[in-house]
Order: sequence, then C-alpha cells, then structure tokens
Amino acid sequence: MPHIHVIHENQEWSAPLFAELHARDLPYQDWFLDEGVFDLSQPPPDGVFYNRMSASAHTRGHRYAPEYAGAVLAWLEGHGRRVINGVNTLRLEVSKVAQYAALNALGIATPRTRVAVGKSAIVDAARDFDAPFITKHNRAGKGLGVRLFEDLDSLAAYVDSAAFEAPIDGITLIQQYVRAPEPFITRVEFVGDRFLYAVRVDTSNGFELCPADVCDTDARARPTFEIIEGFDSPLLPAYRRFLDANEIGIAGIEFITDADGRAYTYDVNSNTNYNPDAEAVAGLSGMGVIADYLGRELTTLTAPRLAATGD
Repeated sequence: MPHIHVIHENQEWSAPLFAELHARDLPYQDWFLDEGVFDLSQPPPDGVFYNRMSASAHTRGHRYAPEYAGAVLAWLEGHGRRVINGVNTLRLEVSKVAQYAALNALGIATPRTRVAVGKSAIVDAARDFDAPFITKHNRAGKGLGVRLFEDLDSLAAYVDSAAFEAPIDGITLIQQYVRAPEPFITRVEFVGDRFLYAVRVDTSNGFELCPADVCDTDARARPTFEIIEGFDSPLLPAYRRFLDANEIGIAGIEFITDADGRAYTYDVNSNTNYNPDAEAVAGLSGMGVIADYLGRELTTLTAPRLAATGD
C-alpha cells in the first residue's frame, strides 16, 4: 500500500504534521534521515514523498543530513516517485546564494549581497558597503549567524574574535541592511498552488525568527507572530511563478519593506513551520492544510490503480 513518506531530521518540528496525518487516518512513514544506508540497485517504496530537510540540521548535530537527503531524493526522482520539495528545492534550502539567484532571475528584488568564501575574505567583501550592514551564513536556517554591524572596524573585530561563528559551508554573505520603518518582516506561506496566509513577525529582539515553539530561543527574546487578515500584495503572483519555476510545493517566503515602500525578499524556507499561537487566534492550521494536500496527492497516485483493479 502506498504511503506518505515524510523526510526530515527534526522529530519535534515534524510531530505536528504527523498528528494531522494521524487524525485523518492517512498512511504515513517517518523518514528520519541523519545517518544510514540505502541501496541504489533497489527501487524505493511506492507513495508520495515530502521533503522537510532543514538547512539548520547541523545545529542539531545532524551534519550530513542534507547531503543524505539529497542522495535519497535523487534516488526517488530517478525512479519517478512523486516528490514534493525535491532535489532542486533542497538545493535552494541549503544555499542563500542559490535562492537569491533564482529570485533575481524572475525579477524579484533581494538585498544587495556580496559572497565571501573563507574567513579571510569577509572583511574585504564588506569594504565598499555603506554602513550599517549585516552578515549571514549561506547555509543557516532560523536566522542563525545573522549579525548587524555599524562599521567595518566592528566587523573586523568580530571576525578576529573567539565569538566568530564559522559558516558550515565556508560561505559568508555581506548584505545590505534594509531599515524598515517599523521593526517587523512579513512571511507568506504557500501549500501547493494555494496562498495560505501571511504573518507579521516582530523583529525587535533580533533575527532568529523560527516560528515553531520548540526552537532553541530564549522565551523572553522570542518574536511575536500575527496572521494578517485579508493580506494582498503584488508579490504573491511573483512568488507563485518562483515556486512553480523551481518546483517548490510547500514553502514560506520572507520579505522586508523599507521606508520608501520597496520590498526585498531575503529568505525562502521550504522546511516551513507554523506558529501555534498565531494560528489559534486566526483559527487556521498550516500543518492541517499540508496533511490535506498530501492526502490529495496520495489519492491522485492511487486512484488510477484502484480503478484498474476494480476496487
């Protein structure tokens, strides 16, 4: 019997989805990928495969989980399995550089960014940036590694200090700091071809904006999330084109708007999580919508076979 297979490396982040699948009596398998073995000479199981691998896997001790997932996804796609958020989606998930290139290719504005490979290149990459500016890791997640600098000297001091956080892939981004008139960003959520909702996220306490309750953030410094009623934006059709062009089935996309009203898109998160407090107020369930979507995909896969057998 075909199943829904959920590929991930974070049990706590995936538990809400498993609960929704269970509530709908949908058959599913938990594919926790950290270390393991699979045989390329054998076909994979049948079903629908949903990839939730995270760029921040290394922060939980799962250093090679994304590489493992990439190998498994290539195997699945090579056998023609139905994969949601497949190889190309994972490529974008683990590289901000790849994200920005793909967004820019469709005319979606991103903050000015320079790419520094290796620790010694970071300060040089920032020399022609107007202050303030930020640094971030190319492969991060949860906003980890994001720091704001008021001048070049403070960046140089940080890079030479014991506090310096080396990016896992050796790539640091120097990025234009977009000053918003109010301290918030907007995150828009998509499931399939459907715009689910937009969330206003307060950034007063910093850049670690993971919405899930289980994120490793001091509760006193956690941002607040509020679903925006009746949200509309010219970015929505542009984002749909981007998701379609890059074969991304489920994602959250974040943007920030400056004082002149110009929006800059700076993050695409295909391992999307939802904030339970915001959803409770709005009476919505993102994981419930995902479960319904996966259920429909499984029905689409199995219906022709049932019709052929007369069951």
